[in-house]
Amino acid sequence: MGTTSWLLHAAAILLSLSLVTGSTEIFDDFSDGKSDKEILDELLRKERYDKRLRPPVPGKLLVNVSVLLLSLASPDESSLKYEVEFLLEQQWYDPRLRYSNHSNFEFLNAIHHNEEVWLPDTYFIMHGDFKDPLIPVHFALRIYRNGTVVYLMRRHLILSCQGSLHIFPFDDPLCSFAMESISYEQKYITYVWKNSEETLRKSPSLTTLNAYLIKNATTECEKKSIWRGNYSCLKVDLSFTRDRAFYFTTVFIPGIILVTSSFITFWLEWNAVPARVMIGVTTMLNFFTTSNGFRSTLPVVSNLTAMNVWDGVCMCFIYASLLEFVCVNYVGRKRPLHNVVYRPGENPVTQVCQLRHSFIRWGDKNKRDTSAPNEIVTCTNCGPNPCTHSANNGCATEVRKKEPPHPIRVAKTIDVIARVTFPIAYAIFLIFFFVHYKGFSNSSE
Repeated sequence: MGTTSWLLHAAAILLSLSLVTGSTEIFDDFSDGKSDKEILDELLRKERYDKRLRPPVPGKLLVNVSVLLLSLASPDESSLKYEVEFLLEQQWYDPRLRYSNHSNFEFLNAIHHNEEVWLPDTYFIMHGDFKDPLIPVHFALRIYRNGTVVYLMRRHLILSCQGSLHIFPFDDPLCSFAMESISYEQKYITYVWKNSEETLRKSPSLTTLNAYLIKNATTECEKKSIWRGNYSCLKVDLSFTRDRAFYFTTVFIPGIILVTSSFITFWLEWNAVPARVMIGVTTMLNFFTTSNGFRSTLPVVSNLTAMNVWDGVCMCFIYASLLEFVCVNYVGRKRPLHNVVYRPGENPVTQVCQLRHSFIRWGDKNKRDTSAPNEIVTCTNCGPNPCTHSANNGCATEVRKKEPPHPIRVAKTIDVIARVTFPIAYAIFLIFFFVHYKGFSNSSE
């Protein structure tokens, strides 16, 4: 009886050990007529398989991870939220699920047994939110003859990205999400990228909406970002860019057209009040409408952005052209000093003196035509005093006394100066704006 009780006790111990560690033997009693369900039912019997225990492998369990991008989307061009849909493939080795080659199945479809199979408790961190889960979430679960398990599921994440909004729209938002085990430390489970992939695989039917992916990277999480402790963690970085053509066609080119249109007033007459006022006010109102309509879609930030600089400087140029017209009109309507007469086409400093009447000899009007070339004559331009110049060296070559410029001539001079200074100053601003912010975006990458 003592021997019998000892044998029973030993059998109980072995049974308990098999329940704890799981059996790793290969079953080879599967005939060709059995279905994959029958094989799985045999493999997953509670007497030989416990899903609460991780696969009994020496050392730590390696989980190979692969990501296949399916779609990328963003609500609009200026958003910092991007929706990513992808297939997450996880592969590991479970010796308890090996079966013999007598079966006709290369792998077993265990999608309906997912609640009975041990699965990695993969947790997504450093992202935004999950979108409503797709049905079914478990896309595929395959068990191969050698015990390799492939678990494929479809995920839809809403990523909260980081962007340099102070240089918007020249920034390149960076979106990241990471995966790690929620309960097993790195000494038990280690996540590795399958085949040492450095970039994500993309589906041939990859679709995008307002999301322009320029590069991606698959790395291990930095130590400082592993906030819970020594857990294996994998990270995905997605770098997006803005559609620069969209902003040029809807913001920058219309703004340049409106600003340069306000410069047309410099080529109009100084007293063309209706035309110059209409151009100045119309361009200002149009720029306000375009700017406010686009600004409503921009993300709200508290610091100065590139778009604030663009709107402010363009509006200053339009407003300055309107003020220039006000100054020109005010100056042109002023009363001239010393009753100066405005002579179109004349130089405001030196003017050619034209004789209003014929030269008259002193005391003899009948002999004015026979006066000697160097004879002293008199003319009405010299006033009541007698002239001291000769006839052939007379008023035609005389330089008049310098007079103050006429207000109309001053107004026209202001317009001439504005025709040169305004376009040159605006061109300098454009060069600085695009070179500075584009260079800033390249240096921040």
